[in-house]
Amino acid sequence: MHETGEDLARLQTLLDDSYARAGEHLRRVITQDRRLRAEELAEMLPDMQLLVLATVTATGHPIAGPVDGMFFRGEWYFGSAPDSTRFTHIRRSPWVSASHLPGEHLSVTVHGRAVPFGIAAPEHASFRSHLLSIYVPRYGAEWEQFLDSGVQYARIDAERMYTFSMPEG
Repeated sequence: MHETGEDLARLQTLLDDSYARAGEHLRRVITQDRRLRAEELAEMLPDMQLLVLATVTATGHPIAGPVDGMFFRGEWYFGSAPDSTRFTHIRRSPWVSASHLPGEHLSVTVHGRAVPFGIAAPEHASFRSHLLSIYVPRYGAEWEQFLDSGVQYARIDAERMYTFSMPEG
């Protein structure tokens, strides 16, 4: 878990505020006992998690596709090529939605703005280190060269985030 106490407090406030603003249907599905606390969520997402990320086309249509998602310091991050369709959309309109849904037992959904950033910037050194700890063991030391080849990353500045957890069985 990479989150500080401050990160967890900020995340818990986001989760609580999001739930308070949720509609009746969502609250019937995501009951209080099916919500995750910030610390539980962070513990469940230590590594790369597949996200389905939706962006908005120039005509206002949603387009969704898979990305590698990293939950780091209480926020979702994802990467893609700078010339990808998703980053073309984000440069025009930063609004995104993403869901991590590994099965019926767990769901995390976030809505907000994608904020692209340069992975080489000193203020992102801890995130870069996190990426290397995930991908170098999987793909070898040359993955760092791939990272430095111009891969684009973005953080989702969440306006809402919902969690759902129901034990399998």
